[in-house]
Amino acid sequence: MPITIADVAARAKVSKTTVSRVLNGKGELDETTAARVRAVIEELGYVPSARAVNLARGRTRVVGMLVPSLTWPWMGEVLQGAVDVLEAENYGLLLFTCNRGDDSMRQFAAQVAAKSFDGLLVIEPEGTLDYIANLHARGLPMVLIDDRDQISGGSIPTVGTTNHTGAADAAHHLLGIGRHKPLVITGPSRFGCTQQRTDGFLSVYADAGIPLSADRVMLGDFKVGCGVDNIRQAIETGIEFDAVFCHNDLSAFGAMQAIQESGRSVPGDVAVVGFDDIPMAAHAKPALTTVHQPLREMGEAAARTLLAHFEGAPLPNRPTIIPATFTVRDSTAA
Repeated sequence: MPITIADVAARAKVSKTTVSRVLNGKGELDETTAARVRAVIEELGYVPSARAVNLARGRTRVVGMLVPSLTWPWMGEVLQGAVDVLEAENYGLLLFTCNRGDDSMRQFAAQVAAKSFDGLLVIEPEGTLDYIANLHARGLPMVLIDDRDQISGGSIPTVGTTNHTGAADAAHHLLGIGRHKPLVITGPSRFGCTQQRTDGFLSVYADAGIPLSADRVMLGDFKVGCGVDNIRQAIETGIEFDAVFCHNDLSAFGAMQAIQESGRSVPGDVAVVGFDDIPMAAHAKPALTTVHQPLREMGEAAARTLLAHFEGAPLPNRPTIIPATFTVRDSTAA
């Protein structure tokens, strides 16, 4: 049987509280007593539970992470970035998803109440921002990955990317290859990134003397189906287009599918650009030109920010922005 703190206390003829104080260096102890306890610990080969020691010190050395679902195609990159930083500093990760809706959030709330982790990384699940902001206001250290906190006025520290500039780069590229009749398939309007990507793209075309009419900006939901449906609708209504800028890669895959099904070619008839640069983008047919989000770097930066706070650094009061880059592939090749 494993040696317990009770065994040490009995052999040293002290209380378990005294043994705990010796282990954690807390409280004033008679040096003779402390030496006797340390000798018994060595004699018995007692190894204290890391979790018990950390809890006694008021720390778990565990970081929580709340995400909508692990099925999001870029989630793995963000997670890996966070885990790389946490493991290097001997922290664990406690991962929560919202796959079961309210049941998932009740389970998460129970872990918050039990103080099972020292701080929280968040990719905000749908409809939870008010609850998350309340946890932050009550003192739970956290960092939001992506830009959802813009909706709550920027109260939570955030790590994001250059959505506006990335979309502007896409527009400059399409103009550079002579595409003057683009469609835009957006993300959900409630997301800050959707507005930034729309503004960045439209401003470049407007500055070039080619303002885009409202019917060329089509609402999407970041899924393959919205790319398919919006392209079919544009063809049915007779909108002429020679390019499509999609706010994520999945909708770009759908757009390419619908374009090719209509008998048109990509990129010959229609050039297509996505956003994210998920691993599948390089293997699409044709390979997808896209704005590369620094997903792993965003996970790393968020984790570093939280760990620095544990060591006494204040949480930043402005977003941490990691620039996006532009990756040209076959879907826009001349």
